[in-house]
Amino acid sequence: MSVPITLFIVQLADPFLVGLPQFYAILISTAFFSPLIEEFAKILPLVYRHGETQRSIFTLAVMVGLGFAVVELLLYVFLLGVPVLVRLPGLLFHPSNTAISAYGIATKRPVPFFALAVALHAANNFLVVTNPFPISVSVFIVGITILLAWTFYGKTKEKFIV
Repeated sequence: MSVPITLFIVQLADPFLVGLPQFYAILISTAFFSPLIEEFAKILPLVYRHGETQRSIFTLAVMVGLGFAVVELLLYVFLLGVPVLVRLPGLLFHPSNTAISAYGIATKRPVPFFALAVALHAANNFLVVTNPFPISVSVFIVGITILLAWTFYGKTKEKFIV
């Protein structure tokens, strides 16, 4: 569900970039639109969950993020010809980042955690586009994201969300 939503919204957002120099259009699309759209699309299926515990929402988020990451990897590798190695950090990044947003949902504070997830995603994408060594930067941001997700997982409980 998240991937079609992302692709649909991107088609609506990209026309706003027409007329900009290519580098700036790519930068805005990659570092602003994509993080916002992707993070929204990934948590949308989790927002209206009822009868779940904090921990189960977190676990569902990891699964949604992993599904998104696998589909994104396949699209980039087979449709755009991007090397698999370049896309591998996304297999860890998307589940961890979605889990950060889900922690906000589970603790009834969705906005700051969604904002954190979007900021991490934007930072990763911005640095990948502007850095001559994108893999090293991506590994750093992915590492921070995994550490935060692991920390938030430790704070979840088997407490039902009402």
